[in-house]
Amino acid sequence: PPAMSRRVVRQSKFRHVFGQPVKADQMYEDIRVSKVTWDSSFCAVNPKFLAIIVESGGGGAFIVLPLAKTGRVDKNHPLVTGHTAPVLDIDWCPHNDNVIASASEDTTVMVWQIPDYVPVRSITEPVVTLEGHSKRVGIISWHPTARNVLLSAGCDNLVILWNVGTGEMLLVLEDMHTDLIYNVGWNRNGSLLVTTCKDKKVRVIDPRKQQVVAEKTKPHDGTRPIRAIFMADGKIFTTGFSKMSERQLGL
Repeated sequence: PPAMSRRVVRQSKFRHVFGQPVKADQMYEDIRVSKVTWDSSFCAVNPKFLAIIVESGGGGAFIVLPLAKTGRVDKNHPLVTGHTAPVLDIDWCPHNDNVIASASEDTTVMVWQIPDYVPVRSITEPVVTLEGHSKRVGIISWHPTARNVLLSAGCDNLVILWNVGTGEMLLVLEDMHTDLIYNVGWNRNGSLLVTTCKDKKVRVIDPRKQQVVAEKTKPHDGTRPIRAIFMADGKIFTTGFSKMSERQLGL
C-alpha cells in the first residue's frame, strides 16, 4: 500500500548532516586499544596528556601521549608497564598533571610519575603500589579536593580510600555492597560518594561517617548495569534500562 512506502524514509533533521573528520595530523593513529571486556572508558585526558589503556601481551599497560604531538603513533612508543595483568581503569591526578593512577586485574593500584618529555624506554617503576584488594580492581578515582587521596573499588566489593603519599589505607568501606560495584563518583567537594551496584541499589555514602546516608532500590527496572554521577547542585543523575531494555536517564 502507498502509505507504507512513504514511511520507509524516517524523517530526521539530521538526515543530510555529515561530520567532517579532522586531518590525519590532528588525530592519533595506530593505537591498539585494550580489548579487555570491562566497562571503562579506557582513556583519560588532562591539560598535558592523553592516556589510553592498550593491548599488552602478558601484563597490563597504557600509553601516554602529549596533547601537542598528534599524528601516527610509533609502534615502539614507550608504554607505562608494571602491572602483571590487564589494566582496567586509569585516572589523572587533579592536582598534578604529571601523576596518573592505574587499576588492574592483578589486584593492585599503581601511581605513576609521567615526565614532560617522552621517555626513551617504557616506564616500569611506579611511585607507589597500593595493595589491599583481594580481587581485580576495576574502578579508581582521585578525591576532587584533598591531595593524595585516591579511591579504588574492586571485584571483592570493597571501596578503599588510600593515602598515596604513604601508601596506606585510610579507610575500607566493606559490608556496604553485596555484589559487583558498577561505578563510583565523588560529589563536587569530595564529602560524599555515589555508587551503583549489581544488587540494583544506588547508594550515597558519607566516607567520614563510613555509612550509607541515602539509598534507592531499582532506580531503573532493567537488569543491565546502572551508572550514577553527582550533579553540581547535589542531585544525582543515573543511566540504566527499562524492563524492555530501553535506555533510560534519571534525575
